[in-house]
Amino acid sequence: MSEIFKHETIIVAPHPDDEIIGVYSILKNKKCIIIYSGDTSNDRREEAAKLNQHFDIKGQLYQNNIPMNFINPNTTFYFPDPIYESHPDHRKWGMIGESLLRSGIDVIFYNTIMNAPYIHEVKEPEKKEELLNQVYPSQSSLWKYDHKYFLFEGRCKWIMG
Repeated sequence: MSEIFKHETIIVAPHPDDEIIGVYSILKNKKCIIIYSGDTSNDRREEAAKLNQHFDIKGQLYQNNIPMNFINPNTTFYFPDPIYESHPDHRKWGMIGESLLRSGIDVIFYNTIMNAPYIHEVKEPEKKEELLNQVYPSQSSLWKYDHKYFLFEGRCKWIMG
């Protein structure tokens, strides 16, 4: 059986750093594939490559869509929340996630701006902050004064009837 048809965990992160901000605990506990926007700059791609020094990442792809062979019942996707996210790129990807969910694919939504009702405190925020600084130093102004990026995270599974 092809390796791709075994159970996969795929994180869709419109921007490098969204995967740590939104689903840090998933990265710590699962071997993941991460899909970033195909429009990501080379500088940010170089930063994202540092994730492999901290986690067992199966792959990092830069795409403007989800590869068809990833869309199967054995895949769990983590997408930005299309309701509570405000960044247009996050909402766009979140709507793709919603479409997949409505077609029967396993999708869990996450939030990066910590304004959703399902947000909870991270157990080791100092480790999350340290990781953000090590991997994404170019973005550190985001969390230097606004600690929500490393103090919290949250996920939500929608039930479709």
